[in-house]
Amino acid sequence: MDTVFQIVFILVHIAIIMGGVLLHVAYLTLAERKILGDMQDRLGPMEVGWHGILQPIADGIKLFFKEDIIPSGTNKIIFSAAPILSLVPALIGFAVVPFGRDSLHIGNVTFAPVLTDINIGILYILAFASLGAYGVLLGGWASNSKYSLLGGLRSAAQVISYELPLGLALVGPILLSQSLSMVSMTDAQGGGFWNWFVIVQPIGFVIYVICALAETNRLPFDLPEAESELVAGFFTEYSGMRFAFYFLAEYANMILVSSIATVAFLGGWHAPFPFLEFIPPIFWFMGKVYALLFFFIWLRATVPRLRFDQLMGFSWKIMLPLALANILVTSIVAYFVRQ
Repeated sequence: MDTVFQIVFILVHIAIIMGGVLLHVAYLTLAERKILGDMQDRLGPMEVGWHGILQPIADGIKLFFKEDIIPSGTNKIIFSAAPILSLVPALIGFAVVPFGRDSLHIGNVTFAPVLTDINIGILYILAFASLGAYGVLLGGWASNSKYSLLGGLRSAAQVISYELPLGLALVGPILLSQSLSMVSMTDAQGGGFWNWFVIVQPIGFVIYVICALAETNRLPFDLPEAESELVAGFFTEYSGMRFAFYFLAEYANMILVSSIATVAFLGGWHAPFPFLEFIPPIFWFMGKVYALLFFFIWLRATVPRLRFDQLMGFSWKIMLPLALANILVTSIVAYFVRQ
């Protein structure tokens, strides 16, 4: 009976975290449309509910009942599986993200603010995040469309190029915390904002944020789905819920990379000043994530799209050497400080 209870408890814990993530994904789409509308001097969604508050629900219902079209000439199995292959890696990365410090006790049941704390949390996230690129590449190839194929190939080249400096940017926090665990990395930054790794790793933080934009295919790096060139890129031929899965994967990845940046550079759930620790830690964590998400949306409204040769050259000629130099300097300084 205890085994059954443990299984049910784990499933409930997963459902709570995934439900919270998917709710944030849904309303991030509304937040983006509202923020972009305000920046462009318009209202954004206003019709469904008070100031459009129910618009994500209406969009979800519409996509669920929309006709699901599979074009002739496609590889039907891969065409159907590719959106799932993009969404699932984006969601399972949240298993190791610590959202807070204190566990919630309900009777004899304790809900921890992290699903599981493994000692290779960063590697776990990077490993599964790289699988999401296969969903984009396979979806573009299986669609039997030139626009989709070009979008998929662009995505593969872009992800391979920017995963390297993104992973290297995280080596600095790993060296400083001496751990690959997300919880240990957060604990190493307690005591005030002057202990946050962004203070001693500003170059690593900037490299990470830029590479995160490229990894999530956000402007100015949205070349795989460039509307002015490729219609909609890799998901041109998708409709209904398969299209929604790609849409959800993009926004789930935005939240995931923002959560990693919060843990690795911005102190996680720690308050900026010790006297503010009375505020629940999850509020600090979510506030930092929301600030990064706002920055992503702000860039979409202000920065033009790069050419593809500029995108690739920027990664290999600037980001990668900077990331390697940052690791070298961090290693030397950390060694002598510990000596």
